[in-house]
Amino acid sequence: MDLTTLRAVLAELRPLLVPARFEKAQQPNPHTLQLGLRGLSGMRWLEISWLAAAPRLLAIDPPPKQGDGSTLARVLQHGLGGLALVAIEQEGFERVVDLHFAPRPGEASGRRLVVELMGRHSNVFLLDAQGRVVSLARQVREQQSRLRPIASGSSYGRPPALQSDPPSLEESQEHWRRRLQLVPVSLRQALRQTYQGISPALALQLVDGAPEPAAELLAQPVGTLSQEHWDHLWARWQRWLHDLEQERFGWEVDDSRSGSGGSSQYRCWGTASSGPVNAPLAAYYRQRLGQGELQRRRASLELKLLAAREREKRLRQQQQDLLDQVESGDDLSRQADALLCLAAPSRDQVAEAQALYQRARRLRRSVVSITPRLELHQRQLDRLDASLAFLALHGPEPSHGLHHDGDLEEALCQLQALEQESEELLARGGTEGRRSGRRAPPRSAPASTPSPLELLTPGGLRVQVGRNHRQNEWISLRQARRGDLWFHAQECPGSHVMLKASAAEAADADLQLAADLAAHFSRARHNGRVPVLKVPCDQLQRIAGAAAGTVTHKGGEVVWASPQRAAHWLAAAESVPKVPAEPGP
Repeated sequence: MDLTTLRAVLAELRPLLVPARFEKAQQPNPHTLQLGLRGLSGMRWLEISWLAAAPRLLAIDPPPKQGDGSTLARVLQHGLGGLALVAIEQEGFERVVDLHFAPRPGEASGRRLVVELMGRHSNVFLLDAQGRVVSLARQVREQQSRLRPIASGSSYGRPPALQSDPPSLEESQEHWRRRLQLVPVSLRQALRQTYQGISPALALQLVDGAPEPAAELLAQPVGTLSQEHWDHLWARWQRWLHDLEQERFGWEVDDSRSGSGGSSQYRCWGTASSGPVNAPLAAYYRQRLGQGELQRRRASLELKLLAAREREKRLRQQQQDLLDQVESGDDLSRQADALLCLAAPSRDQVAEAQALYQRARRLRRSVVSITPRLELHQRQLDRLDASLAFLALHGPEPSHGLHHDGDLEEALCQLQALEQESEELLARGGTEGRRSGRRAPPRSAPASTPSPLELLTPGGLRVQVGRNHRQNEWISLRQARRGDLWFHAQECPGSHVMLKASAAEAADADLQLAADLAAHFSRARHNGRVPVLKVPCDQLQRIAGAAAGTVTHKGGEVVWASPQRAAHWLAAAESVPKVPAEPGP
């Protein structure tokens, strides 16, 4: 959030929030604060974040109730309770905003909330009438900043002044150009080092061109620019300053780079038609931060599953080593036989032979307890491999963004289901390992109806793809009807695919597509050809006591599938409508 964006947001917020009565404060995460303010047009929420990667101040939709018990939220609730927001101030080209609170409009400010949006130095301070810090978002100790340490109870001081100069409408073009050409650096460096408030995004807008040509021009040394370039840049510079002074802002989305794999560029000042700034900016942050949160949670879940997989492999190997020792029991028996077959075995030799026989019997009896444990660890490994496959197969590609709230919510919903399943899986594995074959604890009841991926084949048949263990079981055992066909990559973790052939006869193209999808949504998706099992759904059986999504089958046939063919079909069929789930039988 650069200076121009901040000015645009504040210009839009002042008429809506001044005056407004403070009602609620909550802190949903360690670096975000949400304030509920009731103005003339109703209840509005203000979000303030000091996250280094995305410091921001903007209005948001009503958030869920969370984090109202944090220390900062409780201090704000007590310190601002009964007060009204009477002024929002931001001076010069510093990204520092003062929110003034008073008992009622027209009275002197009794509390002040100072928001500093300065990258990794961002912070929030609640000040009393004397300017002392009542509470703050994060303490700044002397070892962190000898220039400006701040703690609760200390007097608040403004951040150090920027070294560059503020832009001015009174400056002439000749003086402006001479200052930029004073040091032989690139145009980008000259703008940012000479004047305040020039962010990388604003520099591109000042050049006013497509992103790639604008970036090339900004990279040129200031001494190589033509008079035409300087005149054009001066005209844009003047327009920017006039728009700042008169608070004329608009919102535009530049998708010129998105076709080549780049992300859309969002601007709060430019040639776009004037319109609201806050709402699209809030949606932009929601998408970008949501994608980051999605990737972090995916990475964390993957690490947990991989660690559990390594642990299960180690435990399985320990049981296998014990089982391998059973073969030495025959050698022990032969040694005992040899001792007893001596012409005149001594008492010690007889005792040694009996001890050898006893060790051999213990080893043979241990097979009964080792084999179930070995099978248990193998089943757990299969479940973990399947969970890792689901995480890799059904997550968003890193090179593709989630451009709509619905896409992000769907991805988060699917990830949450995988997280819940993984927690149950890890707890189940630990419990089974300790109880050594005792009955596993019952699974918790599902919170909602599963939502597998559902598409329509070219022949108009519904095809369902499970995206986790629970969805696999739901489409294969609970939703399946006589005539439906089940597809799964042979001996490979992956999704269950159910072709709803009970509705109509499936054509060869529909059968091949279902097989291709089963190959694509499996760990063998990078192979050229994949064997896929095709089984009528009435030949599927649930394995008693097994985890969700574990089935066995009788009969069926193997068909060869192409994962790449399914990938091409999915890419071409992005506009194919998803169909609603069928009601349960």
